[in-house]
Amino acid sequence: MKKREEPRVDAALAAAHGLVAEEYERLVKLLGRTPTWTELGITSALWSEHCSYKSSKVHLREFPTSGPHVVQGPGENAGVVDIGHGWVAVFKIESHNHPSFLEPYQGAATGVGGCLRDIFTMGARPIACMDSLRFGRLEAPRMRALVDGVVRGIADYGNRVGVPCVGGETGFHPSYDGNILVNAFALGIARRERIFRARAAGVGNPLLYAGSRTGADGVHGAAMASGSFDDGREQELPIVQAGDPFAEKVLLEACLEAMRSQAIVAVQDMGAAGITSSTLEMAARGGMGLRLDLDRVPLRGAGLGAYEIMLSESQERMALVVKRGREEEVERVFRKWGVETARIGELTADGRVRVHFQGRLAADLPIRPLTDQAPVYRRPVAAPADLAARQAPPAVPVSADPAGDLKRLLATPELASKEWLYRQFDHTVRTNTVAGPGGDAAVLLLKGTPTGLAMTCDVNPVYCHLDPRRGGAQAVAEAVRNLACVGAEPVGLSDCLNFGSPEIPEVMWSFRECVLGMAEACRALAVPVISGNVSLYNTTADRSIHPAPTVAMVGLIPDLGNLPEPGFAHPGDRVLLFGTTGEEFGGAAWLRHCYESEQGLPPAVDLAAEARLARLLRQLVGAGLVRTAHDLAEGGLAVALAEATFPRRLGATLRFPALGAAALFSESQARALVAVPPRSVERALRLAEEAGVPVHEAGEVGGEELSVEFDGGRLRVEVAALAREWATALPRALGR
Repeated sequence: MKKREEPRVDAALAAAHGLVAEEYERLVKLLGRTPTWTELGITSALWSEHCSYKSSKVHLREFPTSGPHVVQGPGENAGVVDIGHGWVAVFKIESHNHPSFLEPYQGAATGVGGCLRDIFTMGARPIACMDSLRFGRLEAPRMRALVDGVVRGIADYGNRVGVPCVGGETGFHPSYDGNILVNAFALGIARRERIFRARAAGVGNPLLYAGSRTGADGVHGAAMASGSFDDGREQELPIVQAGDPFAEKVLLEACLEAMRSQAIVAVQDMGAAGITSSTLEMAARGGMGLRLDLDRVPLRGAGLGAYEIMLSESQERMALVVKRGREEEVERVFRKWGVETARIGELTADGRVRVHFQGRLAADLPIRPLTDQAPVYRRPVAAPADLAARQAPPAVPVSADPAGDLKRLLATPELASKEWLYRQFDHTVRTNTVAGPGGDAAVLLLKGTPTGLAMTCDVNPVYCHLDPRRGGAQAVAEAVRNLACVGAEPVGLSDCLNFGSPEIPEVMWSFRECVLGMAEACRALAVPVISGNVSLYNTTADRSIHPAPTVAMVGLIPDLGNLPEPGFAHPGDRVLLFGTTGEEFGGAAWLRHCYESEQGLPPAVDLAAEARLARLLRQLVGAGLVRTAHDLAEGGLAVALAEATFPRRLGATLRFPALGAAALFSESQARALVAVPPRSVERALRLAEEAGVPVHEAGEVGGEELSVEFDGGRLRVEVAALAREWATALPRALGR
């Protein structure tokens, strides 16, 4: 980028940077003068929605953030929970939605890279990733290319860094035609006494830059993530960041080795807003000031000014505060790994940042008013005018061919196998993976212990669109249920709240309601929120996405010796259905995909029933009574039964005399399927009764057909044929 004359700063230029008139006036009053070009850039980045959470902060206070396992809650690069044996788990979920829509491969790749840096910034070694993806209709413009690019970007980056992608979720819905969602989750482990935080301290301590050189890519990316897509605006947006996974790998190893020297005071990755956010946020947390010398920043080429250097989001870069006098010790570690370093400044005591470049003072700003004291808004909220129509009870057809409906459901991209996607990911590298993609939850071995870590991602955007409070609660409840199916007790969650423009009252109403639902579920199910991300302005041409408050949850399995499988595994096993099946079809996949109806109240979320079911499942798994466990979600009982037959192509003969054909597709919550050996049936039934969980003994595993007798008929399908349809549906739809 060629060096250019700095433009004259005024209210119009500030507005182009996303600052409203009141914010610009606040900045002028704060400085007592007109800001410089660089000062405007710094302020607009830190006061952007992406960095400041100015529209969401008032609602995020609803979340419970403490618990018996919590070591570090929100406010750091990632959350930390104690997992026993002297170890902690460090995890975080982040969005990279806008960049991935513009340039899917690099957008998704750098989303993974940024999330990994959040983990090793805390001193933890990343051991697993997950992803939560939302695409539009495959026939929508660019959509097949977006799917292909996003999947390749995630796979290439994670595979080359050497961190397995062990699970996640992928959905398709027309509301994402113009604004896809790419949420990346990463988890790492560390010894409890070796956690690092991004809190600068020590006047005179030097600030060290480590990693790749700075270029023009991603300049003002935080502002881009804080604005909507409008028709024809793409060419005005910043260059999407380009990632280098091999540079990330050596940076990771160098950082972890340097941290062991005890010469590092604080560390933060240069993510959104680059040098600006990483250095100023560290200083703010420690109540420090900064002197930055941008002439020392390693650049990829000439022509970058102070504005571009401060706001570049070039990847694979870290900022470290080092103990004075030990700089060479740290730099020697980075040289060993071939990672470039530079001393670009030092800490001061006055709480201001002074940015020097080419012999002049490019910026002189107080830090706390830009970070901790950034503007906070309580945006207007209003229920959607069409809410009553959305929630009107749907017409429930009489299914004359439930087997045909089941086949149609399993052939949709939404419910078809995602193996085409996850087979591109290496999910076994590092040899910790016990259960990878395709089940209710991924499971990792905590080496040297009998303990396992379980991970899952969940959200149903249709539920959140129809009733956001129920939808938010359901996302948390389903995640707890998925963990319980592998015997895991939740220890914390990280959320990625994807919504439209906060300037639309209906969107903020949905946001508030989702958060309230999630918070209620977290309290009832004892799951603290320890980290997270908010992605707003997911709006294109005034059309907002369906709300997608993604929940990434982590749980502990005391002993991996009794881990059940998600599918039927042994002929003769008895099949039990836990929970109560009602006539609940609001937003149900069956009506959406088979009858083009998307309305009604989503299924009720009985949090007490969810808690009882989760405790029972953990008890049964821990006692070694369960061979198969699988929760019921989209598509209801029929889809869950079909999915249970697919792993080993093993059928079952079952009876549900109290259910009609439609009820096979009801999406009532707090339900799970288990298969137990005959000798364990009596004990399992007794434990269910003691737990207060309804249970129906449905039949047994075996044969080549799934045969389900219901009130008024029978559903019979050949497992192998149904499995072929399910396994090949997504590749066919993508033209593969």
